Amino acid sequence: MNQIIKLTGIEAFGYHGVLPKEREIGQSFIVDCELEVEATQAVLKDDIEHAVDYGAVAELINSEIQGEPVNLIEVLANRIATKILHSFLLVRSVEVTVHKPSAPIQVPFSNVSVTALVTSE
Repeated sequence: MNQIIKLTGIEAFGYHGVLPKEREIGQSFIVDCELEVEATQAVLKDDIEHAVDYGAVAELINSEIQGEPVNLIEVLANRIATKILHSFLLVRSVEVTVHKPSAPIQVPFSNVSVTALVTSE
């Protein structure tokens, strides 16, 4: 039995971007994450030992946003998704969207985002 876990609006400060100014002063990034997880044992046994700890997933996301800078949010989204997939054995697929609401764009906008989808198959 598969279930979906969604975490939305995880916000942290990072130094990702192509421009030197982005690397110097940094900015906030927001991540949404959707996990498809194998939940049979969790549902049958009602035991955290058989479930994905979404608090730990949130901490991993936070750590990656604050971690080593990359030029492209495409790389950050893929790095987060891949790390989640490899760190949590019950995760079958993960979709990660990285939002960069303060991107250096010269026209009015509300958000820029990139979504990575990684599966175990």
